Amino acid sequence: MTSDVTRRRLLQLGAVGGVAGIAGWSRYNHAGSSLDSWLSESGESILSGAAFDSSADPLDVRGVIYIPSRAFNFYQMWEYYDPIVVERDLSYATRVNLNAVRTWLSYESWEKDPEAYEVALDHFLEAAEDRDLSVLLCLFDAVGVGPTPERLENTDPKTATGLSSPARHILVSPEKWDGPRAFVHWFMDNYRDDDRLLAIEVMNEPGWNEDKKAFAQSMFETLVERRGDIPLTVGSTSLANNAEYGDWGNEILQFHYNFVSDQQTFQAMLDRVRIAQVALDAPIWLTEWQRVRQGRGFTAEPKPEEKGPNYASLAPLIHNAGVGNFFWSLMVKPAWVQPQRKNGVISGLFHEDGSVWSLTDAEAIMAMSGDVSLDFQERQEYPEWMVT
Repeated sequence: MTSDVTRRRLLQLGAVGGVAGIAGWSRYNHAGSSLDSWLSESGESILSGAAFDSSADPLDVRGVIYIPSRAFNFYQMWEYYDPIVVERDLSYATRVNLNAVRTWLSYESWEKDPEAYEVALDHFLEAAEDRDLSVLLCLFDAVGVGPTPERLENTDPKTATGLSSPARHILVSPEKWDGPRAFVHWFMDNYRDDDRLLAIEVMNEPGWNEDKKAFAQSMFETLVERRGDIPLTVGSTSLANNAEYGDWGNEILQFHYNFVSDQQTFQAMLDRVRIAQVALDAPIWLTEWQRVRQGRGFTAEPKPEEKGPNYASLAPLIHNAGVGNFFWSLMVKPAWVQPQRKNGVISGLFHEDGSVWSLTDAEAIMAMSGDVSLDFQERQEYPEWMVT
């Protein structure tokens, strides 16, 4: 199916409303969709009939977001790349039967030393392949604060934060895009046909911001110019964005739903996603999810009992829906955005020593493969390096 048809069907089904409104953050909730009426007419038959069995996505994607525990941004992951840490961590992913990882590259680290960067990336892909893990690689990130020299190097758990890439002064100035475009050229010349990759993601969450969309679209066009066999995609906040990304040539529809107030809302979203996947004849992946967290905004301080991970609150629903997915995150570490870090929020399944934060979570993640054989130690304690 062509991108134009995918976009047209998204709009016809009202994905800018029904599906998208509940498959993203509340500030992107657009009401008034025709999808609800379409659901009542066709949804039940699709969910219960043969149409759903002929899903456009035959892949069983059971994935996780990866960044080392003590890397506070993706620049640090690559600039101080540690093969031993990466091999250890990716081995943990296989212990819970995962088969994919999603991670980000760093334009800022590549710019300093492209040759050393290529050595690190080759090792990462080899380590993943050795553990039967496919990799969804993202080139740029629209989320986080600007990558100043001080922020790039900050390793203080209390003040470090996730960083956007590239810097805003580059993002908003097309005359400065030669550097990022050279990064894309380098990547595609080396990896466009690399079967260790599950897909190539141009940017994480450009969303509705016009500057970010313009940059992401231009970089996507560069991907298309040098495309190979690996599918191209965009890290989408909600399904609504994909209606526009279809014009770019987006081949895998993503959406993110990190925190949800209750399981009923999440189940309703999954039902709509399953229907949309059949109707659109296109793969749809939930590429960020975390837990049920009741009645509070994304940046508000959660209840004390909701500051840690709880993948078991959503994993069974995702498994039953058969939706390709990536949870945030493999390693126990501070939350990605600064307001949550200040509130003591953490994510992650594994401590660095191989123990798990929650046996219940480990079991729920393993059960998504249909095979549960637990052999873990549980430790629900913040790592010492986070609190000293």
